[in-house]
Amino acid sequence: MISPFNVVILAAGRGTRMMSDLPKVLHPLAGRPMLAHLLDTARSLDPLQICVVYGYGGEQVPQAIGGTDITWVLQAEQHGTGHAVQQVLPYLAGSGVTLILYGDVPLTTADTMRALTAVAVQDKLALLTVNMDDPSGYGRIVRDACGKVLAIVEHKDADAQTRTITEVNTGLMALPTHRLAGWLSRLSNDNAQGEYYLTDIIAMAVADGVAVQTCQPAHHREILGVNSKAQLAQLERLHQHEVANRLMMQGVTLLDPARLDVRGSLHCGRDVMIDVGCVFEGRVELGNNVSVGAHCVLQNVRIGAGTQIAAFSHLVDATVGTDNHIGPFTRLRPGTVLAADVHVGNFVEIKNSQVDDGSKINHLSYVGDSTVGKQVNIGAGTITCNYDGANKHRTVIEDNAFIGSDTQLVAPVTVGKGATIGAGSTITRDAPAGELTLSRSKQLTITGWQRPVKKSKG
Repeated sequence: MISPFNVVILAAGRGTRMMSDLPKVLHPLAGRPMLAHLLDTARSLDPLQICVVYGYGGEQVPQAIGGTDITWVLQAEQHGTGHAVQQVLPYLAGSGVTLILYGDVPLTTADTMRALTAVAVQDKLALLTVNMDDPSGYGRIVRDACGKVLAIVEHKDADAQTRTITEVNTGLMALPTHRLAGWLSRLSNDNAQGEYYLTDIIAMAVADGVAVQTCQPAHHREILGVNSKAQLAQLERLHQHEVANRLMMQGVTLLDPARLDVRGSLHCGRDVMIDVGCVFEGRVELGNNVSVGAHCVLQNVRIGAGTQIAAFSHLVDATVGTDNHIGPFTRLRPGTVLAADVHVGNFVEIKNSQVDDGSKINHLSYVGDSTVGKQVNIGAGTITCNYDGANKHRTVIEDNAFIGSDTQLVAPVTVGKGATIGAGSTITRDAPAGELTLSRSKQLTITGWQRPVKKSKG
């Protein structure tokens, strides 16, 4: 990698068309701020330093992003891209290369950044350009008869002939740092916008005999910026399409690649199958032969090999072992750890609990703050009453216990090994191992009772 070099990210804009009080670069792409994606890519190049110019929203941007490796530079008033880079000058190392990026252009790849810096290290100015069928709104790349770059003319300042040019400036560039101060000092705001355009330094470089060389990205999505919610949604789908392609290249079966959302990192073993509408957040690991049914949400979970997760299940901060059967409509909350061959069925919620091998909780139950042993069967409608209004208490259900349907286990309580709890019981004391424990009111039949009859309104 070329070293040393600076990275400057311009991220001060408000984004008026976003129709939001949130600074533009903090709007989420794949679950994270746009700026965070760009910073990750820049860090992968191991730069000498990263400077981020922020402005609109005040301290919201540095507070949201953090990072001890970032130099935050405030642009209190926004007077154009040239003015923004002027704010950074005191913080830049005087030698090497400076790479200039934009916080609202989040999908630029490391390869494209390397290509720009490789040109600039030769004491040239490197521009990233693309050709567009409709270049409206973009600055045009003006070349001479030999194809050498002469200048960039912004759309609003371009005449009719210049507007026919289809090669446009993306804003991304790299240049020798030692030349930057001189060029910035000569900028003028004598233009339609009354701003200091960074692109005006191109003509200065030509006048100073510095060669201007252009590079083009491998993919058009790398240069797409965000100025509206519609454009943000477009980038989201482009990004997710790329993620889906990578997963399929690794052997993952996606029943519909267009209906996948990865908002973090998804790591899959062999022969993984993912149905439509699934959302993966944070770090998710799926072992070999895992299947995830339609419309599931998995956040910061690890799923063991052979586990099947049925539709509409929601798993957060949980660890699931091998050969489990989860769902449909299961909710696993933080602190849940399931061992091997565990069955958790429809409308079951588990929180901060450990469930050992072969146990089953198949229907309409809540298990919270519990330790469940091996081969336990928990019947429908069972509730562990773990909260007394002030403190949480733990329930322990030992190996081979059987909990009858519609049981309330009032913690702290222990159900011994091999114990059976009769259906409809409320258990407030420990149930001994190997015994039947139940608590029921006496069943009564009231002979001759008459059901109330609705009174006539007449």
